[in-house]
Amino acid sequence: MISAPAGRPWADARVLTRWSGKSYREAGTGPVRAPVPGRPYAAPWTPEGCPAEAPPAARTGAAPAPVPRHRRTSSGGRRPTRRWPRDPAPSLRTRTTSSLAPMRAITIPEPGGPEALVWADVPDPQPAEGEVLIEVVASAVNRADLLQRQGFYDPPPGSSLYPGLECAGRIVEVGPGVHGWAVGDEVCALLAGGGYAEKVAVPAGQVLPVPSGLDLVSAAALPEVTCTVWSNVFMIAHLRPGETVLVHGGASGIGTMAIQLAKAVGARVAVTAGGPDKLARCAELGADILIDYREQDFVQEIRKATDGKGADVILDIIGAKYLQRNIKALAVSGRLAIIGLQGGVKAEVNLAALMAKRAAITGAGLRARPLNEKAAIVAAVREHVWPLIGNGQVRPIVDRTLPMSEAAEAHRVVDDSAHVGKVVLTV
Repeated sequence: MISAPAGRPWADARVLTRWSGKSYREAGTGPVRAPVPGRPYAAPWTPEGCPAEAPPAARTGAAPAPVPRHRRTSSGGRRPTRRWPRDPAPSLRTRTTSSLAPMRAITIPEPGGPEALVWADVPDPQPAEGEVLIEVVASAVNRADLLQRQGFYDPPPGSSLYPGLECAGRIVEVGPGVHGWAVGDEVCALLAGGGYAEKVAVPAGQVLPVPSGLDLVSAAALPEVTCTVWSNVFMIAHLRPGETVLVHGGASGIGTMAIQLAKAVGARVAVTAGGPDKLARCAELGADILIDYREQDFVQEIRKATDGKGADVILDIIGAKYLQRNIKALAVSGRLAIIGLQGGVKAEVNLAALMAKRAAITGAGLRARPLNEKAAIVAAVREHVWPLIGNGQVRPIVDRTLPMSEAAEAHRVVDDSAHVGKVVLTV
């Protein structure tokens, strides 16, 4: 048993009303770009609901400028979109590299389907001050990678243009000003991008040691899910022992980690998932209340299981489609933490119902956060979560591994939700 960290809940999260822009179509159809005043193209909206910034300059010089194009909208107007010039080997980062020795990485010369992912020769990266260079052994796939491939989720300024938000491998170079890490250390890391490559430069504050008893492939499935769940469920929504948490997408990478961490702090866990097989896997991980969203109303089921009280915390990856029902499913003083927008970004809110329950709605992501905030989250994960992994109480769930050259197939698997836990690519 461990205790959730003390602190004011939800203090650093953005409110849901920030997500009310006309930037996505409704559930199941994916995002649509919306014009941004003062820009010659439309900034895509991130899964956290905030407009992405312009793409970074490349390490070996300025990145090619986007070429404005237009497409017809359903109303007959013309919507500006971004199209990148073809570049089979875009540079990694904004810094100038002294070595042009090639490595291989997954590039996206043109946004599109899984076939848009190209395993190509690219310039070798070099760590800047405060960074380490990791020789990547494995990188896990996240839904944000799929959005980036489609052209809807640009990397934050200054980060790698390649997909991949987490990786594991060995440190091969240490940049100036880095302490506590050495060449040869086996590590995993939270990234803003670049995990789908043979090497990646990463701020030292986002690096974690590989937990004892785990290999590098398993460790690659940890950084993004542990940091996302710990920061949202515990640091923001402040889940406490004895409370009930409802986890949407219980069989996903996020969901499987949320189940285990919530049980570790003594919470009661309810999950939604599609079908008996996925629900059975959730039960194996400790889920107490199993809800098949295809056949059951999760509002009714969570009320029934809690004697009408509702869930104290809801971790939601769906967004707009579930908003009204999530509010109904919340307990008095409940906290709704939205971390995904698979069901759209725009929805009406019944403020009377929200006020009657004294509930809080928060939304937060990781990728675009400042480095100091990411470092603080990583440090908290190392303190609170890593011991649980070391003693076997929590473990990464890896559905399958594929070679990096088969990244397209990995994206198809994730896009079809044909997995439980994480899909990992190996170099």
